[in-house]
Amino acid sequence: MPGNRDPFAAYICDETALDVLRPVVIELGWQPEKCNKGGLRNAVQSLSVSASPNILMVDLSESGDPLNDINGLAEVCEPGTVVIAIGQVNDVRLYRDLLASGIHDYLLKPLSAPVLRDSLNAAQAVFAAPRSGEGEQITRHISTAIIGTRGGVGASTIATSLAWHYSADRKMPTALLDLDVHFGTGALTLDLEPGRGLTDAIDNPSRIDGLFIERAMIRANENLAILSAEAPINSPLMTDGAAFLQLQEEFRHAFEMTLVDLPRNMLINFPHVLNDVNVATIVCEMTLASARDTIRVLSWLKTNAGHVKPLIVANKVQPGSAEISKADFEASIERKIDVVIPFDQKGSSVAAKLGKTFIDANSSSKVSAGIKQVASKIIGIGDEDGEDAAEADSKKSLLGNFDLKSLMSKKDKADA
Repeated sequence: MPGNRDPFAAYICDETALDVLRPVVIELGWQPEKCNKGGLRNAVQSLSVSASPNILMVDLSESGDPLNDINGLAEVCEPGTVVIAIGQVNDVRLYRDLLASGIHDYLLKPLSAPVLRDSLNAAQAVFAAPRSGEGEQITRHISTAIIGTRGGVGASTIATSLAWHYSADRKMPTALLDLDVHFGTGALTLDLEPGRGLTDAIDNPSRIDGLFIERAMIRANENLAILSAEAPINSPLMTDGAAFLQLQEEFRHAFEMTLVDLPRNMLINFPHVLNDVNVATIVCEMTLASARDTIRVLSWLKTNAGHVKPLIVANKVQPGSAEISKADFEASIERKIDVVIPFDQKGSSVAAKLGKTFIDANSSSKVSAGIKQVASKIIGIGDEDGEDAAEADSKKSLLGNFDLKSLMSKKDKADA
């Protein structure tokens, strides 16, 4: 542990909690006098004139705005301090927001000795864990929108196969959001009932939080959850799109990868859906109409979503029978096609009959190889996009002050 600093200090609002904490502190070899009366405000005042400890426990019970107040604590904490918060608010969203800000753990009152012991031991383990230095990175969240330039180009087929590949082959916690609210095929492709999760989210955006996500999303496998709908076709989509932003925000905390199956009309009506998207996977075919619309989508992205990196995927390509040659297509869109995926009608039929994604039903096919290539490129672009963002995140969040390992060590608990 860093030298010349106390190993532990606590600032607790009530005597009942202090009575539970002190014996555990003594058991761990620390001074019980370091368990101070008073909550977050007292902690900020004390640490503004003294060095912060290695492990700091603060009581948020008297805080009206815990997330905002934690910022004041970050200003007086030295880098490397591991912070454990305790409070009375049993709210999953608050818990996740606190973890995302860099807090190591959040414990609910009334406190118990076993829970305190486990949390403090985990905090100590942060300092015992090996540090790999500059090469060490927090696992980032990557989001991609799959956009078909024309109906029938196979964007949804690619979206579901990518989701399956990330979750089953790469073992990444993955969310698939099918925004074709009336005619989406995401759940159908996975042989699942879509449920009412997406329509409930659209109707009641204020209900969207971590618990809502856990209950509303349908599990396709251990690492893949899908949110889709089969809304009645006599019910127009009545929303300002706020639900879509809120859903993606929750996905960012709960998953490593988000795939948004984004119909063209949704791109036009709700452009802010791309606010947190890293990569736009544009699925096209080798036709004149698709070339025209690829140009238009690329131009739209450049003007309205400059932070999104485009990835061009030519799908269902049949050598010798395309309307436009690959060279002419690339000349017209003024950039290279990133991945070419061949046409495979037989493989599509097999997948449909089995109720599986294409890549799951045809793992060794050339189409699946192409989809895996797309998956690798999305991660590559997303990671490249995140290099500069990592520095910005450390400035705007508490991760610049609190220990980065704490977020890593609690990631699985935040996903629970």
